[in-house]
Amino acid sequence: MKQETLTRRNVDQLRRTNFKVAEAIAPGWERQRAFIEEVSAPVREWMIRELSPRPGQTVLELAAGAGDSGFEAAACVGERGRLISTDLSPTMVGVARRRGSELGVANVDFRVIDAERIELDADSVDGVLCRLGYMLMADPATALSETRRVLRAGGRLALAVWGAPDRNPFFAIVAMILAHGGHMAPPEPEAPGIFSMAREERTRTLLEDVGFGDVYTEEVPVRFRLADIDQYLAVTTDTAGAVAIALRGLSDAERTQVKARLEEAFADFRIDGGYELSGVALCAAAS
Repeated sequence: MKQETLTRRNVDQLRRTNFKVAEAIAPGWERQRAFIEEVSAPVREWMIRELSPRPGQTVLELAAGAGDSGFEAAACVGERGRLISTDLSPTMVGVARRRGSELGVANVDFRVIDAERIELDADSVDGVLCRLGYMLMADPATALSETRRVLRAGGRLALAVWGAPDRNPFFAIVAMILAHGGHMAPPEPEAPGIFSMAREERTRTLLEDVGFGDVYTEEVPVRFRLADIDQYLAVTTDTAGAVAIALRGLSDAERTQVKARLEEAFADFRIDGGYELSGVALCAAAS
């Protein structure tokens, strides 16, 4: 019982931390939206293809960020359909709302929703999208159970998480440098974080354990193109969750040291005009 209580307490603390981080990085996501969407385009296209939203359907997007994946689904469901674009962070929902207004998307409801406690009726949506969200949640099993609850019979989920650290140097290198420098704690295995669902077996098991069937997974490659290390630091400081918070806490001297280590570590990724780093997302669809 004591261990269970501690576990619940830790999950509650993680939820509070996730909320604070999401609120802190939301303005940065708005600044870096174009970069994020260029990198994420192959993942977004995979998710929309696998979800295959049809006219008149209702699609829920969880952890929507700036909302662009959902907006593509909104175009597919048309005027008779509806997108519910949600995020844990009210500030991030505001980012998505402004982006939707910019695009002129009319068939969208914007809501603050915690994916672990979805305030929607059971069997109320036809499809769910979640791009790079479940891996960060304090209790992804609960979030996936809630996702299953709100899906109608025959409804489909399309999700993406980041793959293994050794195949995602854009994130892994800076996290290692910060951890070695004592600026952030090294991640615990399968604790919430960018690589917590990188193993296909774990992601599949999480889905199947809450009742999803017909689980299909695929690795989707992406490319990060950068002009220089300064751009890299600007993007990661703006958007990269716990890494962003650690970078923002560095002194000028520490930031100079981190930049020097990044320049050394990124030497293998140099191309004419900057840097190019490969990455891999693990995508899954289930019903």
